[in-house]
Amino acid sequence: MLLSGVCLSAAATLGEDAGSVAVDQAQLQAGLKVSGTAKFSVHQLQLSSGTMVKEYVSPAGMVFAVSWQGPSIPDLQQVLGRYFEAYVDMLKNRGNAGGASATQQSGLVVQSGGHMRAYFGRAYIAPMLPRGVAAEEIE
Repeated sequence: MLLSGVCLSAAATLGEDAGSVAVDQAQLQAGLKVSGTAKFSVHQLQLSSGTMVKEYVSPAGMVFAVSWQGPSIPDLQQVLGRYFEAYVDMLKNRGNAGGASATQQSGLVVQSGGHMRAYFGRAYIAPMLPRGVAAEEIE
């Protein structure tokens, strides 16, 4: 995955409480749509760049996963929060492999790919997945 280029501020922080969703929505002047099931809620932020960031919030109010899709990569340092350094370390250990990437370390799973103006990805903390939620449900 390409980490260089223009990054836009994005969404709530992985592994933190859902309170930051409203703060980021106001800061970004992003549209917010909330949907959900009994297992989790999805807070969708539509960024002005056209990128959609989804935050998956457990019934306990914790952001256990994030995903993104659109013409730009969101600010992964903000989105991944305290897990960003682990993600950077995973990329260093992976080497210079091109194309889509999937990395996993200590419960953190990050999958990403795409090309100019069509990026996608998701990150989640496996131990934080609510009971009955499969990783495949994070889109």
